[in-house]
Amino acid sequence: MKPKILKRRIISLAVAVVMVFSLYGFRLMDIQAVNGDYYEQRTQTVYTRTQRIKAARGEIMDRYGKSMAVNINGYDVVFNKAFLDESSINEMILRLAGILLEADEEWVDNLPITETAPFEFKEGRAGEIKALKNFLGIEQYASIEDTVHWLKEEFDLQEMTNSQFRIIAGVRYEMHRKDFSMKNPYTFAKNISIGTVTKISESISELSGVTIENVPIREYSAGDVASHIIGITGPITESELDLLKQGYSMTDYVGKNGIEKEYEKYLHGEDGEQVVYINTNGEVIDVVESQAAKPGNTVVLTINSDLNKVAQQALEDQIAALQSTKTPEEGCEAKAGAVAAIDVKTGELLVNATAPTYDLSTYYEDYSALVTDELRPLFNRVLNGTYAPGSTYKMVSATAGLNEKLITRYSGVNCEGVYTYFPSYQPTCMGIHGVINLVDAIRVSCNIFFYDLGRELGHENINKYAKMFGLGESTGIELNESLGVVAGPEFREKINGSPWQAGDVVQSAIGQSDNAFTPLQLANYAATLANNGQRMKVSVVKSILSYNFEEVIYEHQPEVVYDMVEDGGVDPKIFDTLREAMIRASGQNGYQGTAHHEFDNYPILVASKTGTPETNEVPNAVFICYAPAYEPEIAVAVVIEGAGHGYWAAPVAKAVLDEYFFGSGSYTASAETDELLR
Repeated sequence: MKPKILKRRIISLAVAVVMVFSLYGFRLMDIQAVNGDYYEQRTQTVYTRTQRIKAARGEIMDRYGKSMAVNINGYDVVFNKAFLDESSINEMILRLAGILLEADEEWVDNLPITETAPFEFKEGRAGEIKALKNFLGIEQYASIEDTVHWLKEEFDLQEMTNSQFRIIAGVRYEMHRKDFSMKNPYTFAKNISIGTVTKISESISELSGVTIENVPIREYSAGDVASHIIGITGPITESELDLLKQGYSMTDYVGKNGIEKEYEKYLHGEDGEQVVYINTNGEVIDVVESQAAKPGNTVVLTINSDLNKVAQQALEDQIAALQSTKTPEEGCEAKAGAVAAIDVKTGELLVNATAPTYDLSTYYEDYSALVTDELRPLFNRVLNGTYAPGSTYKMVSATAGLNEKLITRYSGVNCEGVYTYFPSYQPTCMGIHGVINLVDAIRVSCNIFFYDLGRELGHENINKYAKMFGLGESTGIELNESLGVVAGPEFREKINGSPWQAGDVVQSAIGQSDNAFTPLQLANYAATLANNGQRMKVSVVKSILSYNFEEVIYEHQPEVVYDMVEDGGVDPKIFDTLREAMIRASGQNGYQGTAHHEFDNYPILVASKTGTPETNEVPNAVFICYAPAYEPEIAVAVVIEGAGHGYWAAPVAKAVLDEYFFGSGSYTASAETDELLR
């Protein structure tokens, strides 16, 4: 090789070597000098931990978008194990508790031991006491002294005062119950005030592992409006965690009843995740969000919150008025009741009002009083209370008699006040009506007419039509409901083994005997009469939307579940006859009926029927109606326990109709209705 070429190659090689070493030098300087601390920490990273990011719960609204259960911003005190100094945890708890005590705020504590010495097990907490002893590994017969001793041993509290012991033990045991771990942060206190946030923040540098988190807090803005429908949330239990499984932890809150429970899977949302990087010294060096939380969906109810509020107030006012103005057995024993209203065309539940009721926003503060109240305010009377329908049932018997051609609208029965067909059993009527036909028998609620009709029909025929109307059947609503009872020998045999007799048949024909239905079933029965025999599936959920309203997950579609004309062979003209009779019962078109005091001058035609079913005490008041009679939009059922007379329930229904048709000033009577009113 020529010397000149060789020399050139040696120089090129030398330059390349210098450049390579220069690059390595610059990189080494970057690693060691410029970013030395960062890379030193990264080289020490030996493991990661994944933590949950809590998703916001979906909200609940009424049919017009008014908020009923929403999320507001709140502040929680949270322990994060990744940052926690285990050696000083007891001191940290005491310091936090001191701040909260000074601010008169509470922290989470479910230890079933009294808060002050001498310590005792809390009453009514047997299951929790058993779980505590299992946790400590002591026998179930262990005394409170033994339990306290082993709690001190478990959490190293031997040198603490009684008050210090109780504070720390309550928190440490709850941390165990909630599965406090690197994956599951622990909520020490919920929804603290901004003032307390400031006080804790001043000491946050000395409280390792303690953070103040801005979290969504459930707020029930509707108060006591449709509270039984909305439901409540609460801390998840172990059995609920086993049932729900994936996507839940012991730190979650879940629906306990109502829509909150039944639509949990839509409301819950999907938690996100963040990855925590920890070095060999146990120090957190980085936190990276790996999956964003997805908030739950919005559930839009069919409930009209304004209409529900009016129904609730009218019901409570009527009960109070009866108690204060009426005499014994004439209404002063009124004590509780329910109102259901349904959109005739769609089957959507507009009103679910029950008295007494409760306020969701103060549910947990009021809980002890609510569960011990003998009037059971937590009980949803609309869906689960069952009541004899009384004379409101007479349209069932009338439909059966007309369709089986045992009577016509003109058939007459002589009412002399007592039904004398049976020698040994002679039930009575509320009046003496003389010879009376079907339409007027409904108008004045003549028992004698229907005793005789019931005897001819027999219970099987009556019950066949009752079930066509949906009585004793599921309404299809998305929540738990009672099915009620259609009277007959099978049920009688089941409840007490008594024989079914002819007298039971005539009583069942007027809505007595063992007949018992929910106000919701009675409202749907009225809606079926309004729809000329088309029974709609009842719904309380109008739609389900994504949290930002951009996606429709579900939308309610009206569904006819039974058509009495098409499926049951009922003559459609029968519903015209019943409509006429029920208009007369309202005291309209120049007739005096059982509800004429409320509706004789009403600007809309109302088809109605009163009922005064007997009970073991004072009779209840039952009232059903639909309006406008010839272009039905809304059907209403009202029950007042112990009110004495069916017509005492009519003013509540009238208040509902007033609000529905005139509350917004948007209703205009049709030409047909105007003509009928002239």
